[in-house]
Amino acid sequence: MILFRKVISVNILISNDDGVFAPGILAAKQAVENIADVTVVAPDENNSSVGRRLTLFKHLKITPCTLDDGSEAYSVSGSPADSVVIGTEYVMKDKPDLIITGINQGVNISSDITSSGTVCAAFEAVSLGIPAIAASLFMDPKTSYRQDENGEWHLNYDFTLAKKVLHDIVLKIKNEGFPDGVDLFNLNVPSNYESEEVKITHLSHKMLDKKVIDNTDEQKRELFKYHLKDNQNDDDLIMITPDLVSEYKKGSDGYALMVEKRPSLTPLNVDMTCKNLKSWQI
Repeated sequence: MILFRKVISVNILISNDDGVFAPGILAAKQAVENIADVTVVAPDENNSSVGRRLTLFKHLKITPCTLDDGSEAYSVSGSPADSVVIGTEYVMKDKPDLIITGINQGVNISSDITSSGTVCAAFEAVSLGIPAIAASLFMDPKTSYRQDENGEWHLNYDFTLAKKVLHDIVLKIKNEGFPDGVDLFNLNVPSNYESEEVKITHLSHKMLDKKVIDNTDEQKRELFKYHLKDNQNDDDLIMITPDLVSEYKKGSDGYALMVEKRPSLTPLNVDMTCKNLKSWQI
């Protein structure tokens, strides 16, 4: 358990797994920059679904860069967890009081969070003795696409509610401290919401149904072919394809997000020990 003291001035490190120039990391910065001193350190490219991968005993490049609002940030040629370590132990003069990872451009719920670069970067923060918030935006495919004047379709990243909720959570932490017994929060906010009220939830069993396909799969042939290089032989290739689970238990993060269409906040601990096993012996 991390003891987070009540502080007047908060130093926050922000990272992500989508890359330092992703719109979500700028949204996270904008959400809290009026109530905290913010430092941004993130991967130089997309690192989605890399989990808690660390780059040890290998050289990494750290490069100052400028975000779209003109503020300074640092890109790292490594993983999200690398970026958290480097930001904490190398870039910042003093250790941050809080680490935010995100805002991720996609949902991160259920026990599947252990594959998420966003959430696992927050786990890395906890290992450094720093409480964390992993924040993600669920892009509803039915409402998140917009058509431009040329007829092309693009994802419309609307971080408005996610920024508001993240701001309110950080302000509460600033004023009251991090809650006892909680190591990190996993926040998910829907882009197409019916309620702005945040629901405290537990993890769903899983987020994704996974299927392995090859070039004989008629239903997902277009998806399989999309990632091939020109004239690449696909006879010995396979692909793991995920689909979002459609049913969730009431009270879970998936139920709040997908069914109730409201923000989900899941308190987490890094200690995954099952403490109920007492009589089982080998």
